Parts: sequence; C-alpha cells; structure tokens
Amino acid sequence: MKPTRLHAAWAPWVFTAPFLLLFLLFTAWPLLQSLVLAFQQTFGPRSTRFVGFDNFAFLLRDPLFWQAVRNTVIYTAGAIFVQLPVALGLALLLNRPQLRGRALFRLIFFSPSLVGLVFVGLMFHLMFQKHTGLINAGLHTLFSSWDPEFAWLDAYIMPSLIIASVWLYAGFNMIYFLAALQNVNRELMEAAEIDGAGPWARFRHVVLPEIRPVAGFVVLLSVIGSFQLFELPWVLLNNSGGPGNNGLTIVMYLFQTGFLTGDLGYASAIGWVLGLILVGAAWAQARAARKEISG
Repeated sequence: MKPTRLHAAWAPWVFTAPFLLLFLLFTAWPLLQSLVLAFQQTFGPRSTRFVGFDNFAFLLRDPLFWQAVRNTVIYTAGAIFVQLPVALGLALLLNRPQLRGRALFRLIFFSPSLVGLVFVGLMFHLMFQKHTGLINAGLHTLFSSWDPEFAWLDAYIMPSLIIASVWLYAGFNMIYFLAALQNVNRELMEAAEIDGAGPWARFRHVVLPEIRPVAGFVVLLSVIGSFQLFELPWVLLNNSGGPGNNGLTIVMYLFQTGFLTGDLGYASAIGWVLGLILVGAAWAQARAARKEISG
C-alpha cells in the first residue's frame, strides 16, 4: 500500500480518536460498571455481593419506587398537557405580524430558561411560603377570600412543581413552536382563508398538521426531561421528597438510594429501569413519526 493510501485509511481514526477515547472512558465504561452494579448489593463503594436479579425483583414490590414513578408520571402529564399548550399559545401570540415589540416579548418569555434550576427552586420556595410568599399574598390581594396560609408545599406539591416548571420551560418550548409556525405554508393559509375557514379551522386543518413533527419532538423532549427531574423538587422541598414523599421523583429516589443510603447496586437497577423507560418513549415517538411520514 502506498503511503498516501495508508494515510487516507488511518485519517478517519486519527480524527475520531479523541471522541472515541472520551466516549469509552466517560460513557461506555461507566455504563458497563453500572450494569454490573445493578446485579450486586453494595454497602458503600468497597463492600459488594452478587445478588442476581434481586434488585429488580425488590424494585417491583418497593412502594417508594412506585410512588416516585406515580409522582414523575403526574409531573410529566402536567408538562405535556399544561406546559406545552401554554408554550404553543405564546408562540401563536408572538407569531402575529401586527404585534408590536415581538422581539422584546420573545426575550422576556425565554429569559426564565437562562437562569439555573437551583435559583428557580430557591425562588419558588420563597414564593410558595405561607402568608409571606408572593403567590399567597398576591392571590389574597386579588381575592380577599383566598387563605394566605394556603399550604402549597405541604398539600399541593405536584401542582406547585408544575407551576414552577411552566414559568421555567414554557418560553424555552415556545422557541420550537415559533420556529415551526414561521415555516407554515403561507399559500395554504391564504387558500383556507379564501375558502372561508375561520381561525380555529385554519389552526386545526392547516397549522396543526404543519407543526406536528416539531410538536412530537417537543413532546419527546418534555417526557425525557420530566423523567429526569431532580434539581427543581430537590431544592424546592429542602433536599427531601416533601411531606409523605409526595414530591419524590425517580431520579430523587435514585440519588437517595445510591448516595445517601449507600446502596449503589439498587440505585443502578433504578437507573437502568429509568433508561429503558426513556428508550421506550424515544422508540414510540420515532415509530409514530415514521407512521405519519409513510401516511
């Protein structure tokens, strides 16, 4: 083989070697180790015992795990059925050409996603406080019958989390919808308007089919992000799952089990189950997208 051909054959490996090295070191190797750990019972990092599928069998009858799954599913439902419609509504509003100051409003609605989750958790922890919290004080000012001692973080943890996440993420998801709306075929919109279609009919029969691929992608991102929820409830609920563990999520339970209790094997089993759930969600979204494209 001539030297030039030899160099051409090795060039791709030379250029991809840094990525492959980092991927093997920081992704593949930890994944393999966590898979091994999932079949072990650990008492700290140095004491381990092989237990086979016992961690997964215990997980199936662990009430705390299922409570974490229930809380995470409720939060995910809130993200899909509350947060995304709000984001779509903002995008529809800011896509109107006659609206003045659209760029400023886009920046205002997007800006919450620029601050950190810890900051948002601390801020809403203060805002949801009884009597002195901004939300209770504001609602009591607007509606005199509102109880200023309303216990947001004691009795209504999931609604509180959903409200905080709407403030944080609605503007971020609005950007996706806004980009999709700006690519809607104008000729179809004008044809529908000439045919006498009203705003709702144009949205349902023209806009919605055009933005459906992006909407499906945003739903998938919201599902994945919701199932990985950790920092926001962890800070909002003072490093706990809240009263009765009503704010405990899957990742919070994984963290408590692995790093507070010290059972890294059981935490790895939880992590692998969570990973399979997310792979299943991605597979379902990809299959739905292929089905839509094929007609």
